[in-house]
Amino acid sequence: MVEEKFGFGGELPPVRRLGYGTAQLTGPGYWGPRGDAQDAVAVLRRAVERGVTLIDTADNYGPSIAEELVAEALHPYAEGLVIATKGGVVRTGADAWHIAGRPEQLRSMCEASLRRLRLDTIGLYQLHRLDPDVPLPEQLGALDELRAEGKIRHIGLDSISAEQLESARKLTDIAAVQNRYNLLDRTSDALLKLCEAHGIAFLPWFPLGNGSLTSDPVCAEIAAAHGATPGQIALAWLLHRSPVLCPTPGTGSLVHLEENLAATTVHLTDEDTCRLYALG
Repeated sequence: MVEEKFGFGGELPPVRRLGYGTAQLTGPGYWGPRGDAQDAVAVLRRAVERGVTLIDTADNYGPSIAEELVAEALHPYAEGLVIATKGGVVRTGADAWHIAGRPEQLRSMCEASLRRLRLDTIGLYQLHRLDPDVPLPEQLGALDELRAEGKIRHIGLDSISAEQLESARKLTDIAAVQNRYNLLDRTSDALLKLCEAHGIAFLPWFPLGNGSLTSDPVCAEIAAAHGATPGQIALAWLLHRSPVLCPTPGTGSLVHLEENLAATTVHLTDEDTCRLYALG
């Protein structure tokens, strides 16, 4: 298994490419709590014990709950651990998402995340969605100001096109993007190629296909040959696919966490990777 580390540059240490995402620590629709908070704390602590060095969260998971759990479980943070979070979306219900990209909103959200996470500086702060009603220079300018003040180290963007990334790069340095990308969904291949060309991290969301991979016969056949699960094959494929892909699968289960992390032990053959690539 190839699992090189990825370096964001600057003052951040390189991270293991297989990270952990916190969305599943909250309730359905990423709204409200999910079960006993101590179960979530146990999963977060186990992830770090097992070598995870990239934790990806967002202020609207809960809302606020996921960030608070990260701090409860992991603060004071271990040396080398990078905490990434997101702002730019306001939640008013389980199915209610409101893009909020005005500079004053982004500043307020970032400063609230700093308090919840008990951080002086957020390693990677990601704009969860571009606000179509706010000029891009104003949105990125707000993040640039926060970076100049030392409140964030690197800027990331979520759910964008390759063209939007090109526009953003003309305005400021972009360290990471997040888009849906997995074994069966390659609609962001052009964005991935651009990230590879510029050394930008690509954190794929729904890296396990949101459950769709379990029914794919090719994936199941390859998984059986390796004594693995389809989910492990999907994660192993992402780690093989590109050196900038940094999947952060989420779970609220210790058993599932161990299963995900074991994907790094799967050694896909060239034939495996070709067959899996053909699925997309």
